[in-house]
Amino acid sequence: MSPTEARPAFGSGIRTWFLTGVVIAGPLAVTVWLVIWFTDTVDAWVKPLVPPTLWPDTYLPVRLPGTGVVLAFLGLTLLGFLAANLAGRTLIRLSERMLDRIPAVRGIYKGAKQVFETLFSQGGTSFRRVGLVEYPSKGMWSVVLISTPPADAVARGLPQPGDYVSVFLPCAPNPTTGFWFYLPAANVIEVQITPDEAFKLIMSAGVIQPGQGKVAELAAEARRTSA
Repeated sequence: MSPTEARPAFGSGIRTWFLTGVVIAGPLAVTVWLVIWFTDTVDAWVKPLVPPTLWPDTYLPVRLPGTGVVLAFLGLTLLGFLAANLAGRTLIRLSERMLDRIPAVRGIYKGAKQVFETLFSQGGTSFRRVGLVEYPSKGMWSVVLISTPPADAVARGLPQPGDYVSVFLPCAPNPTTGFWFYLPAANVIEVQITPDEAFKLIMSAGVIQPGQGKVAELAAEARRTSA
């Protein structure tokens, strides 16, 4: 093989190795950045609420990140433990009655409570199933997260009788925005993928398919090119 014939293969190998390194290092860098951002944010929220004597930073020459996360976890766990007891439930009911007497706060608290109870309920099924709907036009299919059926007051106002379901259609590449609507349950095709896989599919605009291992594919291509 002449040197001119070997150059394209060598250049292709460099490109493949570089992409493999990006695929391996990129997620690690993003994960580290998100962990640091989350830790610093929680520390900043919790620190003003905790006496300085409980912060290790008071006794150490360097800052110890993550203390706020640990304290928040312990505090929320203790709150849940107290809420499971009779005294805790009584105190919570009294607090809710006080909030219920404040017109501006009452609606915000009740709405937020319903959202948190729905999303974090261990027995709930909201947004834990993935489906396909024919949208935005006939023959085009979009990935949706299946939520709950409409309440009776809403179901009575829907034009056609039958079973309805609410779905959330995330937008690509930012799945935190999208459209939420009711439609007949027969128009939703449930697919056997997890919500995490659906989010990856949407954020990558279809590049990362469910069950697809991009790192393994690029590594295998790199081995074939260098062989």
